[in-house]
Amino acid sequence: MTTPLGEVLDGRRTAEVHKAARTLLKEPLLLAWGPRADEFRLVRQHASELRDWFDRNTGWSLRVDAEAARLARTPGTLADPTHPAREASRGRAVFTRRRYVLLCLALAALERGETQIALGRLAEQVVLDAADPHLAAAGVEFTMEHRDERLDLAAVVRLLLRHGVLRRVAGEEEAYVSGSGDVLYDVQRRVLAGLLAARRGPSTIIAEDFEDRLAELTAESALDSDELRFRAIRQRLTRRLLDDPVLYYEELTDEELGYLTRQRAFLTARITELTGLVPEVRAEGIAMVDPQDDLTDARMPEQGTHGHVTLLLAEHLATADGAVSRADLERAVRELAAEHGAFWSKSAKQPGAEAELAGQAVERLTALGLVAATPKGIVPLPALARYAVGETVVTEPGQAPSSRASRAPRTPRTPRAPKRKAPQS
Repeated sequence: MTTPLGEVLDGRRTAEVHKAARTLLKEPLLLAWGPRADEFRLVRQHASELRDWFDRNTGWSLRVDAEAARLARTPGTLADPTHPAREASRGRAVFTRRRYVLLCLALAALERGETQIALGRLAEQVVLDAADPHLAAAGVEFTMEHRDERLDLAAVVRLLLRHGVLRRVAGEEEAYVSGSGDVLYDVQRRVLAGLLAARRGPSTIIAEDFEDRLAELTAESALDSDELRFRAIRQRLTRRLLDDPVLYYEELTDEELGYLTRQRAFLTARITELTGLVPEVRAEGIAMVDPQDDLTDARMPEQGTHGHVTLLLAEHLATADGAVSRADLERAVRELAAEHGAFWSKSAKQPGAEAELAGQAVERLTALGLVAATPKGIVPLPALARYAVGETVVTEPGQAPSSRASRAPRTPRTPRAPKRKAPQS
């Protein structure tokens, strides 16, 4: 029996919208050129529908023009420190406080500058702006006389290159870092203008405390009716379901929990229709799981030594009764090395490597909402139960999962982790 042409076209259109939405969630700033040019064209083709969905369900605005598509995402929670910007290089080192300050200073200099700029000239502008008394009082100082400072600025520039704010014309950053040359860039002013994702301009905020400034930067307009309050709650919950690996009920206010209890099926169905994410509902919370396993920046399980260590420690923590100290985790890594070290890199088996391995594992598990770091130690969270060795008994939505011991092999299973969204640009 032949499928009607209308159904074929509807199915193709749905698949295109899915792909466009998922691409925006992974890359909130898409360029008309470069490796994602095809995805940009898809977003531009379906811009009206995507703009309407994100505005209504998340409060995020979508701007699309001939050069770029910008989804102005704001995180579901402002207190999550596990999602830093990272270097574009292979090491993927996280941005430090100094690099964030450099990024802001560089953006300010580019906003005032011309359509072309040399890296040396940008460095001069940053040094001048860094002389601000407020920065000096905070202990921030840049001279660009030291290699470490030039490395930090080069990392900032590479991030801006990745986001399309700059396009390299000539030269390499390594030459600037070593002091043997300079680099020339074109400044993409329209991309630069849309980079900031905030409801208010930072210059209009008068609060001095960091948390207060952040709250004002993302504050919504006055909610003077029940309809507006319910819409704001729906948008906050949808943002968290899209962004957070797991939405735990205990983290919600009474008003948010009441709304989610009533509207859970509606909220999750809307997300599934747009993205293909599937809700996993438990007694403790909800995880929107990605069957395609690519809508994430922190994979679990992951290949390589660090991925294997993280998976093994997840199994270890899943059976723990209460908080586990760092020392106990490092001891567990040493024991695991004796059993699994033949599959690990040489450096991971060196004396003292257990501290770094345990630290990176805890960082990844925390980012995935599977553990929490507390003064008493590392505390397993309910979603970590999926990594316990044993036969998991799946329950009905709303009921707690249970498991019973089994004689499973020592090598842990590889269940699919909750998704973790790509960085906000």
